[in-house]
Amino acid sequence: MLRTGISVATIGHEIAGELDDGTFVAVHPFTACGECEYCRNGRAYLCRTVSESMLGIFVDGGMSDELRVDGSCLAALPVAVPIEDASLVEPIAVAVHACNRGAIAPGMRVGVIGAGTIGLLCGAVARDLGAGVGISARHDVQRDTAEALGLERDVPRNADVVIEASGTAAGFDDAVKHCRRGGVLVLVSTTWEPISISFLRAQMRELTIVPAFVYGEAHGEREFDIAVKVLANHPEIATALITHRFGLEDAPHAFAVAADRAHGAIKVVLQP
Repeated sequence: MLRTGISVATIGHEIAGELDDGTFVAVHPFTACGECEYCRNGRAYLCRTVSESMLGIFVDGGMSDELRVDGSCLAALPVAVPIEDASLVEPIAVAVHACNRGAIAPGMRVGVIGAGTIGLLCGAVARDLGAGVGISARHDVQRDTAEALGLERDVPRNADVVIEASGTAAGFDDAVKHCRRGGVLVLVSTTWEPISISFLRAQMRELTIVPAFVYGEAHGEREFDIAVKVLANHPEIATALITHRFGLEDAPHAFAVAADRAHGAIKVVLQP
């Protein structure tokens, strides 16, 4: 049995495909009402109707036999983004949103705690924004991937922004420890079970703690579309992160590889 957190539908929210006219697209996996205050202010991900359309979480997603999506969900891929790599657009959008929530700007010192897919992508996006980035990693493959992305292997002390991407109590403590007084701590990790954390050190340093949830708009543009540009401008992201590729017929083995760190997996891609 595959455990997928809160998912109650056929999984698959990191999706790319081909239209009838041959256009390759990445698929934005949710829609919103378009009318509420959140939708009007570029924060459609907070719309109360999102849960009714979240592909692969609350409704059947990319692993379905057939999938129909609203035209507004399509993001055309430039030639620089091969369709085989385009499933990365969705998690890159998560990283873009996390970095925007932290207001990362050129010259900043940024730390990332946790070097899974989202942590590594947050590091890559922060570096694209002109920040100096260091990341903590537990496994050799993660450290090697971080190096391939141009990230330092050690989280800087007194960082302006620290992104917590591990989802653990120890990770939160490390994030607080590495953040400068008055700095920003971005919570992008997802935890399926409650964890116990202490706020005292964060309180004494008066950190600004900012949650980041999926993605919306920034500077008048969808963060999902920004993610397409990031991937187009940095082909090393796909080269570094996609460690395994499998056909659909090998899906059970693919999930086993993804779940076992001994295989050295970062991102496992299924493709027809």
